Amino acid sequence: MRYLLPLLFLVALFAMLMLRGYVHNEILADHRIRPDASTDTVPERILDGGPVIDARGPGKPTSLDIPKHKLVLTFDDGPDPTWTPKVLDQLKKYHAHGVFFVTGANAARYPDLIKRMVDEGHEVGLHTFNHPDLSYQSHARIDWELAQNQLALEGAAGIRTSLFRPPYSSFADAIDDQNWPVIKYVGSRGYITALDSTDSEDWQRPGIKTIIKNATPKHGKGAIVLMHDSGGDRSQTVAALDTFLPGLQGKGYAFVNLTEALNAPSAHTPVTGMDLWKGKAFVFAVQVSEHTTDVLVGGLAVIGVLVFARFGLMLILSFLHARKVRARGFRWGPEVTEPVSVIVPAYNERECIANTVRSLMASDHPIEVIVVDDGSTDGTADIVEAMWLPNVRVVRQVNGGKPSALNNGIRNARYDIVVMMDGDTVFEPSTVRELVQPFGDPRVGAVAGNAKVGNRDSLIGAWQHIEYVMGFNLDRRMYDVLGCMPTIPGAVGAFRRTALERVGGISEDTLAEDTDVTMAMHRDGWRVVYAENARAWTEAPESVQQLWSQRYRWSYGTMQAIWKHRRAVFERGPSGRFGRVGLPLVSLFMVLAPLLAPLIDVFLLYGLVFGPTQKTVVAWLGVLVIQLVCAAYAFRLDRERLTHLVSLPLQQVLYRQLMYVVLLQSWITALTGGRLRWQKLRRTGVVEAPGGIPTQRGSKENVDRRPVA
Repeated sequence: MRYLLPLLFLVALFAMLMLRGYVHNEILADHRIRPDASTDTVPERILDGGPVIDARGPGKPTSLDIPKHKLVLTFDDGPDPTWTPKVLDQLKKYHAHGVFFVTGANAARYPDLIKRMVDEGHEVGLHTFNHPDLSYQSHARIDWELAQNQLALEGAAGIRTSLFRPPYSSFADAIDDQNWPVIKYVGSRGYITALDSTDSEDWQRPGIKTIIKNATPKHGKGAIVLMHDSGGDRSQTVAALDTFLPGLQGKGYAFVNLTEALNAPSAHTPVTGMDLWKGKAFVFAVQVSEHTTDVLVGGLAVIGVLVFARFGLMLILSFLHARKVRARGFRWGPEVTEPVSVIVPAYNERECIANTVRSLMASDHPIEVIVVDDGSTDGTADIVEAMWLPNVRVVRQVNGGKPSALNNGIRNARYDIVVMMDGDTVFEPSTVRELVQPFGDPRVGAVAGNAKVGNRDSLIGAWQHIEYVMGFNLDRRMYDVLGCMPTIPGAVGAFRRTALERVGGISEDTLAEDTDVTMAMHRDGWRVVYAENARAWTEAPESVQQLWSQRYRWSYGTMQAIWKHRRAVFERGPSGRFGRVGLPLVSLFMVLAPLLAPLIDVFLLYGLVFGPTQKTVVAWLGVLVIQLVCAAYAFRLDRERLTHLVSLPLQQVLYRQLMYVVLLQSWITALTGGRLRWQKLRRTGVVEAPGGIPTQRGSKENVDRRPVA
């Protein structure tokens, strides 16, 4: 289900966007208009005849006139949600009927208006689906346009029609050698072509009086009057009808349907059975695509606001955080000089563990190191024991997972401050000292360090480096100021032992034990802060598969932690403050907003292919520039070189898509009740200890080289 549902979701989204593009004339649209041509092949009786052409059957095509004092009002290009109802209101007001030549695209989008036309006694004719000039189209395309137009009418009102008006048509004497074959072919398919004999020219918006003058036939002649109920502002058309209809009715004119004027059977034929259901299914699909895209557009607006709000918040609060902690004379409290315990949970870390331990031996703060071997099968514990380093102990246990290893390390720790790190991470000599200084404030229960990507030379490593600096560390500055730090990174974090004991240690309830315990700290009333100078260098995944596994676990574990601590929203005191500030922010920025963020790329792709390409590119570049500014600021705060930002545009195109799918799969796993196991990432040991000093300085503790069983 985790793989099938995302695939089905993407296929459905793609299909809905394609359908939307089709009904909005963005796909398969042909806007060419053929210039006038000669009339050599058009019969004189057609050129000099009436506006109705019957080319059905094997005989010669004939033309028909509208009888005197009969007016057939026709409205092209609709229906339109704004103007068609107003036109219908005017016709109803004066008990007049007319013919609406509708496009299939608009009929499928506004089916209720088609049904109203039919229910109120008006006739409906075909005006093709996408309004192309049919003289450019093949017979197959003409058949398609007519069939899709009929399909929309079947779904909207349960009828078929025999009336047709070609797009861009005019009077009978304007038929030429290019469009005459189209009229004959359409006639052979069973349709009567209705042109016009009086053009109101309302599409030019010449004024109400001019529209009425143009639409009024002379000497009591009958006519087919061309008007429009779509395609722009039709307020003049509506206003003109309010005068035109009663005025000509007073002169003895009757406003009737076309077939009524010709004493012919109704142009409408009811449809039943499969044809009816196919039409209804098509209209329903169009409605779903319309509403879905409306929701997507709304979601895009929401994500746009969230993205800009988050960027603004990060920039402002990060600046305040840096200004506070870098101010001359800033101190968390009394300097922390007492020794601390460093716990290194390790499972099959033979490639990295020696570098990790050596980096700790270079620490300028007194420490003891406890390597908890979690049932490794590659000799990880043997490597550490063979190093015979002072104040380094190995604790062996049966494989029980990272939380179990950390809790075992806490039980074996001697000191009140506990530093936790991963077995693939190396510390700088000053990392531990910088990490523990905030504990000079007795309110601080945990400290997050500055995790950095050590293997950033590859493209995927550079992308993660950008993410760590911009996404993680800039976020931590913001959350520090707000007092709702959601996660102490497993690569570099420190805890007050009493605080850990009060929250029950490291829980095994979630796959994000670091997020879980951090939230528990907040709920217990402890401060959780960020130490920017406590740098740790970690080995990031070097393949897409490994990155997928890691982020999948992170995303799913974060959701588990949010759900586990959901009751904090309703509680009082510190727990309630975190629940009403921290949890909403974490849920919004780490779970919900990233889920909507793909809309930016979806609409980018859609705009590039079907929409206004130039505007789409400019908008996307604008968002990219904002991200680049934020990233440059984050790199400046972390004193990182800006050269890696060269890959930021490519990261937005490729890397983000992977993160989107990972988050989507996490959602599906959570909603379907799936289970996700810990997955061990393959390490290479490319991240080495800075300085390479293999002995510890500054510790007066007794040397203890004995492994702990």
